[in-house]
Amino acid sequence: MLSSCGNAYYLSSMLYLWQHIGDIIRDYNGKEPLTHYLREYFRKFPKLGSRDRRMLSDMTYCWYRAAHGLAMNIADTALLKDAVAVCLKLCGKTETLQKLRLEEKEGIVFDAERLLPADLPLSQGIEKREWLRAMLVQPDLFIRVRKNKNKILELLDEQDIPYHWLTPTCLALPNGVRIDDLLPEDSYVVQDASSQYTGSFFNPLPGERWYDCCSGAGGKSLLLRDLQPGVEQTVTDVRESILRNLEDRFRRYGMRLPVAHVANAADKASLQKALGSTKFDHIICDVPCSGSGTWARTPEQLHFFEPGDLHRYTRLQREIAVNVANYLKQDGSLFYITCSVFRAENEDALAHIEAHSDLRVQQKLLVNGITQKADSMFVAVLA
Repeated sequence: MLSSCGNAYYLSSMLYLWQHIGDIIRDYNGKEPLTHYLREYFRKFPKLGSRDRRMLSDMTYCWYRAAHGLAMNIADTALLKDAVAVCLKLCGKTETLQKLRLEEKEGIVFDAERLLPADLPLSQGIEKREWLRAMLVQPDLFIRVRKNKNKILELLDEQDIPYHWLTPTCLALPNGVRIDDLLPEDSYVVQDASSQYTGSFFNPLPGERWYDCCSGAGGKSLLLRDLQPGVEQTVTDVRESILRNLEDRFRRYGMRLPVAHVANAADKASLQKALGSTKFDHIICDVPCSGSGTWARTPEQLHFFEPGDLHRYTRLQREIAVNVANYLKQDGSLFYITCSVFRAENEDALAHIEAHSDLRVQQKLLVNGITQKADSMFVAVLA
C-alpha cells in the first residue's frame, strides 16, 4: 500500500504520462513511421525513464490500432483516459492498464468495421472482419535461418527467448526481442514468414538471369540467391541509398553483388537506359503498394489511411508490371507480389496486366498470415 507521499508522487507521474500521450496524439500526423517519431520524441524528454517509455509506447500503439473502432468522440480530450483504457484492453495490454490504474469503461462499443474508412473489396482468401480484428495484435518477429541453426537455437535457449519453427528455415520469435547483438549476423535474415513463403514460387536454376525490378533492400533477391547461388541477378530501385543498403547486405552474407541500377520501373525511358536490350528468364515484380497486409505491424498506416491514395498505387503497379514484362524472354515468367490484401492491387492488377501484355496468370495466392501472427501477401505467377 502506498504512503500519502508515495501516492502523491504516483499521481504526479501519471499526470505527466497523460500529458505526454495527449501531446503525442495531437502532434503525430502519420507522415513518418511511428517508431521513428517516438524515438525522436523520447529523445526530447530524457527524464522519461524506460518504464515510462514502455507505457507510452503501449498507449500510443494501442491508440492507433483501435481508436477509430470506438463508437465515441475520440477527439474529446475529456474522454482520452476512457478511450485509451479501452484500446489497451482490446489489444491485450492488461499489465499497462494495471500500472495506469485504469478501470475498464463500461458501455463503449468497439466495431472493427469502423477501422477502415471505406468499403474496399479484399482479395479472395481473407475475410474482412477477421483481417480488421487482426489489427489489434502485434505480429511476431520472423527470421530466415541461413546456417548455424544449432548455434542460433543454443543462443536463444541461453537467453530464455521462446521460439517456434514454421518451416525448416522460418523461425518465429516474440516481437521486440533483441537479436542484433546475440545471433551471428550472417546466419539469419529478418524476413516475415509470408514474405519467405513467396520464395517457394521461384524455383531458380543455375545460370538463369533474374531481375528484381523494385528491389528495395533486397529481401527477395537475398532469398533467391540462397535458393540458388548460381543465378545471375540484376536489381533496380528508384533510390540510390536503398541500393547501397542492398549491396551492404549482400556483402554481409558473403554473396556476389548483383548488377544494380538506379531506375524508375514505371518510366519506360528510365528502364531502357538502365537495361538496354537485356532479356531475363524471370522477373520479380514486388511492387510498391498500400502495405495493407502489414498494417498490424504498422497500425498508424491504417489509422491515417486515405482511400484516395489507393488509386496512386494501382496506377503505379500496373505501369511497372506492364513495362518490365517487355524485358522477359519468350518463355519467361513474372512474379507479381504485393503486401496488400486489397483486390484492386491484386486480382484487378492481374486483369490489367493480361489485357496489356502477352502474359497470362498461371498461379495466384493470397498468403493469409493472420493465424501465424504474420503479414499477409499476394503472389501471382504470369507467363
